[in-house]
Amino acid sequence: MLFRRRKKATWPDRLREFFWPRKGLTRPARYLAKRILRLSASPHAVAAGVAAGTFSAFTPLLGFHVILALALAYLFAGNLLAAALATTIANPVTIPLIALATFRLGEVLLGIQSAEAVTAAELFHRLEHLQLSELWQPVLKPMLAGAGLLGITAAALAYGATRFAVRSFKARRHARLLERAGLVSAHPVLSRGEKPL
Repeated sequence: MLFRRRKKATWPDRLREFFWPRKGLTRPARYLAKRILRLSASPHAVAAGVAAGTFSAFTPLLGFHVILALALAYLFAGNLLAAALATTIANPVTIPLIALATFRLGEVLLGIQSAEAVTAAELFHRLEHLQLSELWQPVLKPMLAGAGLLGITAAALAYGATRFAVRSFKARRHARLLERAGLVSAHPVLSRGEKPL
């Protein structure tokens, strides 16, 4: 095999690698960020796609995040790949936090007074065992209300940050390409970032 280890990893090594990867825990997030920045679409399209994916990640529609993100990205002229990649905000680590935050915010927005504080485990237990007719009032309605506010806020922040990051990345890359081609020193107009006449 081409990329096989020379020395087979022991089970303690595999266990350590699973919980604390050698390349770091932030490597997947850095990879996704670079993948999004390198998309060939306009800054608005990439940012709109990321905003659509971010919004859909906050909804309680587990299993339909990508479909919702693609539909929203299409409506707002966003990049579909950026939308699909941004739905990874909702992952096994963050889903319990997002679900609990949207549920609690929804209860506050709707003025629902619960007798005891609901934990993420209890919330998912209800989602798994109750019928849809039983779920609407006590669980889904507050989650959708909270997801609307949290999702729109997160999507607006994601849009602004992504648009700024993509514009900066493309400007730096364009300047690097001009420098490599020797056009920056040859044309003083181009070195200031202006187009020649």
